[in-house]
Amino acid sequence: MWLPLTCDWRLNERHYGALQGLNKAATAAKYGEEQVKLWRRGYEIRPPALDSTDPRFSRRDPKYKALEEQQLPLTESLEDTVARVLPFWEEVIAPNIRELKRVLIVAHGNSLRALVKHLERLSDDEVVDLEIPTGVPLVHELDSKLRSCRSYYLDGIAIGNAG
Repeated sequence: MWLPLTCDWRLNERHYGALQGLNKAATAAKYGEEQVKLWRRGYEIRPPALDSTDPRFSRRDPKYKALEEQQLPLTESLEDTVARVLPFWEEVIAPNIRELKRVLIVAHGNSLRALVKHLERLSDDEVVDLEIPTGVPLVHELDSKLRSCRSYYLDGIAIGNAG
């Protein structure tokens, strides 16, 4: 009846810096669609950084008061998101799986994309094109090294079989 719950900021969505919370169409009109696409989907490319005095800076949110300021990003690339998510995988998720516990991860698109990159051994270029639908559970069956040997959506659409 009771399931343990672990909440962690490392599963947050990628931080889009100064673009955080802005309307996509207005942002594309201001900077150009191609530039916005590079910021949103490029693996190593970060959007313009948020200023630490900006009211949107995470330091102002009580949920993050225990974190050091350098842990709170002012902008992130997908590469940065991978670097933030993988330690949580290694420290929290993987040990639970090794204990043969089933783990349900509820997170945002880019943090999930970071995990799938790791599990499926996707290249930087492949992960940029990876689409993960919202609200459709994705199951990964893992081998003894905790790498995906089979993955599928619960709606029946297979995304691949790692070899």
